[in-house]
Amino acid sequence: MSIKKETKKELIDKFSKDKNDTGSAEIQIAILSERINNLIEHFKFHKHDKHSKRGLVSLVNNRKKLLNYVSKKDNKRYQELIKELKIRG
Repeated sequence: MSIKKETKKELIDKFSKDKNDTGSAEIQIAILSERINNLIEHFKFHKHDKHSKRGLVSLVNNRKKLLNYVSKKDNKRYQELIKELKIRG
């Protein structure tokens, strides 16, 4: 499921490093996390939606790659990000 423009703008404002930052890894991870959460809610009502499950797996893999990148670049930023987004336990 996609996210609304307002929600996306809020995530960009919250996780951006400066006013022109729209595509840093943190922003991409936050947007992917929001989309993943929306799909998880979707599956509570539509258990047999196999096509969307394939998309969910793809989103999770993309987020995992970006999280690995951030953890290698700056582990402190990585720890703050997973706390902020409440992922990985």
